Amino acid sequence: MEVINTILGMQHICNELRLQNKKIAVVPTMGYLHQGHISLIEKATEVADIVITTLFVNPTQFAPNEDFNRYPRDLNSDFYLAKEAKSTYLFIPDTLEMYPKGFATTIIINNVTEKFEGVFRPSHFQGVATVVAKLFNITKPDFAIFGQKDYQQTLLITKLIKDLNFEINLIIAPTLRESDGLAMSSRNTYLSIEERQKAGIIFRAIEEAKGIIAKGEVKRQIINSYIHKCLRSIKEIRIDYAAISLASTLEEPDIFFAGDKAVILIACYLGKTRLIDNSLITFPNLLNDSNFIEGI
Repeated sequence: MEVINTILGMQHICNELRLQNKKIAVVPTMGYLHQGHISLIEKATEVADIVITTLFVNPTQFAPNEDFNRYPRDLNSDFYLAKEAKSTYLFIPDTLEMYPKGFATTIIINNVTEKFEGVFRPSHFQGVATVVAKLFNITKPDFAIFGQKDYQQTLLITKLIKDLNFEINLIIAPTLRESDGLAMSSRNTYLSIEERQKAGIIFRAIEEAKGIIAKGEVKRQIINSYIHKCLRSIKEIRIDYAAISLASTLEEPDIFFAGDKAVILIACYLGKTRLIDNSLITFPNLLNDSNFIEGI
């Protein structure tokens, strides 16, 4: 595995690889790799000849009051884990390389960015869209691998690829979880021992909400209330949002119908640590069930 630090160096390598008809997959990360990231790299090795893992803590997606300076970093561990997962290259630019003096371009994607994360982190998605577009132009991939854990981000990347005509196949890999269901995240290291023991409530709230949907609940406000009630059973939880919406558009109808593909989205603080999670669900066809009819 080779480490590349410059944009021109990475572009030159990728140009040569494409001339050799090699298929390239990129796995964008902010480093501090864990098993969730490793699963993305392993997925990339299944679809491409060359895997480029990018390590860049992107300052433009952090608000001034967020954790950019203390975001966990461990390049030695990242190198070892990426190499073990068979990444071909590590692209590790510094901030000045990615945003040189005079850089003045921002990509803004509307609609799917305007609620949920977009409300609580209003500058976040334009930072994500801009850096991902740069990484695409630098690595020239055939495939881009992202995780479902950042669900709203995957909708943003889908729009970015479509609207700007990137010839890239987007692959969304499933969220990897700890034994209690907590979604793997670099920020989990912020949790105290006591907080970590309580963090499984997020996944439990999702699973219990899916349970009432399976029994016939279709009213959005009731489902949302159920999720909130579950989360608030832990007094240290502070909710930014906990809601169900249509998976493709994030629209929030009053009532869901059989066959609707939905996503349950949660962002909350446990102590001082902000955690996010989500899960997809398709509303069942229970029209012959009297309980389901009464619930409409």
